[in-house]
Amino acid sequence: MRSLSIGSTGMLAQQLNVETISNNIANMTTTGYKRQRAEFQDLLYQNQRRVGSTSSDAGTIVPSGIQVGLGVKAAAIYRINEQGNINPTGNTLDVAINGQGYFQVQLPNGETAYTRAGSFQLNAEGTLVTADGYQVQPGIVVPQNTVDITINPNGEVLAKIDGQTVPQNVGQIQLAAFPNTAGLEAIGDNLLLETPASGQAITGNPGGPGFGRVMQGALETSNVNIVAEITQLITAQRAYEMNSRVISTTDQMMQSVSQLR
Repeated sequence: MRSLSIGSTGMLAQQLNVETISNNIANMTTTGYKRQRAEFQDLLYQNQRRVGSTSSDAGTIVPSGIQVGLGVKAAAIYRINEQGNINPTGNTLDVAINGQGYFQVQLPNGETAYTRAGSFQLNAEGTLVTADGYQVQPGIVVPQNTVDITINPNGEVLAKIDGQTVPQNVGQIQLAAFPNTAGLEAIGDNLLLETPASGQAITGNPGGPGFGRVMQGALETSNVNIVAEITQLITAQRAYEMNSRVISTTDQMMQSVSQLR
């Protein structure tokens, strides 16, 4: 009976669905996190009576046929790049992106990673880095005698030097955009990598065509909607239970057949 394997594919699919939802809920307070959605496709079909085949010598056509589905499979886990809320923090080096774009980060191996999490800090040399110490690109170095830092909406970093009245421009934050942001590869630590599916990065200044503006003293929150996630979790749980009931019912039917005398 095909329903045993069909029910098992349904249970596996809903298990993946629950895992995706649980990851969203776990990251509901992660800075710049983008919620994910599991997508599914039906499996192959077995044709017991092919649709469109002739049913007589007169050329009559079978209008619908008999196709038996074999279950469901996972197709993708899609990242939904919806804007998160902008949460003021008051921290000078916290920067949020309002609109399209990603901050660029240089990894220890020389690769460039991308992130929406703008919780930056200064290292011992005064270089702007992430919480893991990775340098924000292009490199921005703040002089040691700086008493205040201003980052304007266009990404210019202005340092007020002790003893000077005019702020000094010490660098320009640049953003990166992609033709297909869902194609970026997540590697953890709020970082994403470019892939052939995402297309090549297009860099530009904040506020330019196709790029959002930056806001100092704020962070972008996760775009997870906890009410929607709990609702989807309940739906996935019910679907899992129904697929397990299909397997139980099939087992009972098979027992009835085996007990025939």
